[in-house]
Amino acid sequence: MRWLVTGAPGMLGRDLVALLERSGEQVTAAGRATLDVTDADAALRAVEGHDVVVNCAAWTAVDDAESAEAAAFAVNAVGAGNLARGARAAGARMVQISTDYVFRGDADEPYADDAVVAPRSAYGRTKLAGEWAVRAESPDHLVVRTAWLYGAGGGCFPRTIARLAAERDGLSVVDDQVGQPTWTVDVADLVLRLVRAGAPTGTYHATSAGSTSWFGFARAVVEAAGHDGAMVTPTTSDGAARPAPRPAYSVLSHDSLRAAGVDPIGDWAERWTLAAPDVLADVVR
Repeated sequence: MRWLVTGAPGMLGRDLVALLERSGEQVTAAGRATLDVTDADAALRAVEGHDVVVNCAAWTAVDDAESAEAAAFAVNAVGAGNLARGARAAGARMVQISTDYVFRGDADEPYADDAVVAPRSAYGRTKLAGEWAVRAESPDHLVVRTAWLYGAGGGCFPRTIARLAAERDGLSVVDDQVGQPTWTVDVADLVLRLVRAGAPTGTYHATSAGSTSWFGFARAVVEAAGHDGAMVTPTTSDGAARPAPRPAYSVLSHDSLRAAGVDPIGDWAERWTLAAPDVLADVVR
């Protein structure tokens, strides 16, 4: 198959392009320098000749989006719609990468793929609009929501925590936000498996199994970096206020994957143990 991956220089895009190339797929890797997804004509031309479009391009600066929502909307919603329109014209399958921020984040059980959406941030609103645009423009689509992403190809929570652990005597990390730390390598693998399985059009959740808090994840990271996990102490979100509200609960259900006959990603702690040497390779020396 011929794949177009937008946002290819990003953390997830890099791992997806690398996996597709290793798997013998034909890949066009597009970044902002070569494709402006907000340009409808450029998006239409870029999609021509491809069988699958995976949109990893996104405005991901969550806090900045609060004061620049129109700019975030242009990328996250208009851009997604442009690519979906191109996918429909080309007869290609459209894969839209989305986020847990489309939910309010106050649940007490994992969010199903069809759970009520109620974003509390500009980032969440613009990504949800992108989902709607893809569903409206492309009849053959997969909306793939992920959360708490980390990887070797960019800035992320574990790389930051490992660096700070080497510089400080102690770290305070919020313990009242719960989610599923997820390796970009695993999301890339899941996207490929969904497409190859011919998964039905719909919404799927690409997160690790299990759950932990940022505090719990930070301890696991610090220990993987060779430090004493006890140096990490818990704090609350009130003590770490930011412009954009963070979901307190970001645990996503994987029932739609199982219904499609596709195995979900494994437990977050097991996946982190496998990922840590690669993710922290140039941080821990």
